[in-house]
Amino acid sequence: MEKNENFFLKKKILIYGLGKTGVETFNFLKKKADVYGFDDAIIKPKNLILKKKILNLKKLSKIKFDRIIISPGININNCKLSSILKKNFLNIYSDLDIFYCFFKNKSFTITGTNGKSTTSKILHEVLLDQKYDSRLVGNIGNPILSERKITNKTVFVIEASSYQLDYSKIFKSKFAIILNISPDHLERHKTLNNYVNAKFKLIKSQSANSIAFVKKNDQQIIKKIESNNFKSKIVRVDTSNVLKILKKIKNRYFLSIGNQENLSFVLKISKFLKLNEKKLYKTLNKFKGLKYRQETIFKSEKLIIINDSKSTSFASSENLLKTLNNVYWIVGGIPKKGDKFTLFEKDCKDIKVYIFGKYFKIFNKRLKNKLIIKNYKDLKATLKNIFLDIKKEKNNLIKTIFFSPCGASFDTFKNFEERGLYFNQLVKKFINANK
Repeated sequence: MEKNENFFLKKKILIYGLGKTGVETFNFLKKKADVYGFDDAIIKPKNLILKKKILNLKKLSKIKFDRIIISPGININNCKLSSILKKNFLNIYSDLDIFYCFFKNKSFTITGTNGKSTTSKILHEVLLDQKYDSRLVGNIGNPILSERKITNKTVFVIEASSYQLDYSKIFKSKFAIILNISPDHLERHKTLNNYVNAKFKLIKSQSANSIAFVKKNDQQIIKKIESNNFKSKIVRVDTSNVLKILKKIKNRYFLSIGNQENLSFVLKISKFLKLNEKKLYKTLNKFKGLKYRQETIFKSEKLIIINDSKSTSFASSENLLKTLNNVYWIVGGIPKKGDKFTLFEKDCKDIKVYIFGKYFKIFNKRLKNKLIIKNYKDLKATLKNIFLDIKKEKNNLIKTIFFSPCGASFDTFKNFEERGLYFNQLVKKFINANK
């Protein structure tokens, strides 16, 4: 039976994880249900109502909750409420579930290993320029329950992670988009099969009048589609068929293979929606990309510097890496379990790798025999030595410093944004010093 807002109304609800999403979930439910909060960290919220409703472990263990809303970042196998969550697993839900019960608006939900944020942003801007009341939410943009002034014409572009989808039990999306799948987050999902299943919950939950857009030649996607009988209409997107379209787009942002793949999905969806083609190309030509995602932060006659701090896997870096020449590639952070470097040696002739941080041995093992590798203790020392090496070069070819770490940022930084900002600050310092 289709669930509606009554599934959460007047229920006793625990919100576990009081970051941005958790706080917005509390604000949304506080007048609709008996809501409490808990966080593994000691927090002091500005919201006085929330402050009074935060429980400690002793109080929490005495209450029987009807629903538990969990933050995607929380691993139920490694948190303070692990035993409680395992006993109440069937009562665990996500903010996406709440959204679906209260709003039946049209949504475009985008997931995949790489390209989620960029594709979500492009589609959102395309819809806005076509006069849609589009909201960009989820992993990118605002928490979905923070949106206001929602009408029946409002559409949602949702970036959804495997963690969000894994915890969701009710959520359905009119349009499901799975861009690609390669091994990722295996330290949490344990197996590739579990990871794939989390992604495909998006399609599995769809009804017969829904549509799923999937990459045509992705092996993991093909395998899953062929071994299941999904209700929704499956549209296979050929991501290698955009060369003709690129003649109409003068935006250099779409020169990389990864961004061409993202573009393929947006074009397919736009065609299905019968959007105005002239307006569509105008939007694509002015698209500037996202901060710290293959972002060119410096360009001169002799040097290009690209900040791709968002990169947490080899797969997210390789497409652009193949198109670059004379590359000084900076790698570091926490390596992903199961991640593999798949470029052939012929693609690596112009690449020198500089690995920073304590996980040098792991990265070195995965890149071994394919590239010239140096290692340094931190990002500052790495960049300093790259500038020294560039000075020693006798050729006049344009050099590219490519900061695409292929590892999570949590070894040193709060998030990839903080890492990206720090890199920009270092670049500014070294550029000024080398003038």
